Amino acid sequence: MTATSAPTNPLHTLLSRITGDAKHAPSAHSTLDVLWVLYDRVLRISPETVDEPDRDRFLLSKGHGPAAYYAVLAAKGFIPEQWLDDLGSWDSPLGHHPDRVLIPGVEVGTGSLGHGLGLAVGTALGLSAQGFDRTRTFVLVGDAELDEGSNHEAIAYAAAVQLPLTVIVIDNQSSTHGWAGGIHTRFPGWSFDGVDGRDHDAIETALRKHEKTPHVVIATVGQK
Repeated sequence: MTATSAPTNPLHTLLSRITGDAKHAPSAHSTLDVLWVLYDRVLRISPETVDEPDRDRFLLSKGHGPAAYYAVLAAKGFIPEQWLDDLGSWDSPLGHHPDRVLIPGVEVGTGSLGHGLGLAVGTALGLSAQGFDRTRTFVLVGDAELDEGSNHEAIAYAAAVQLPLTVIVIDNQSSTHGWAGGIHTRFPGWSFDGVDGRDHDAIETALRKHEKTPHVVIATVGQK
């Protein structure tokens, strides 16, 4: 952790309570810092405003391995901490992919990679059409997920209509194909920032930029 990181021991304690999905543990740990900064410093949403129509929207497109997401939601009071002890059982609301029907604060069910960015584009477009000018839409994707062709259509449309949308790409160097010139070149017509995915202050600064135009934040967390 960097010196600018927020205290994360309670988060790691909560995350350690979630068992039964060991193969996705690296995915969870790679997203933990970005998720914490979003919910602790950036998003205009709380357990009390979770149904307000002008709330900010966050979509976890990287829906596999959502343990870090659950830990942050518990830390912020959206769900009881006790839920973390029972991941994936027949009567648990916490599945191996997040479910918007069962989990307060979750905006969309995800896990099939390549869908979240398109859903975020539709969300941002709908909010703009309703006149919610203060409302921001954020979506978190993985680097390898960008190999799905549906993302490129969403990226091109958002740039063409200048949607108020922020994409966070977790770059853990897991993509098989890579991309010449860097991940940000997949986003023509977008502004971008590259940050250390563990530096909370840098993440916050990048996420607060370009509220009215499409912006991508590449958060590098090392190889996982």
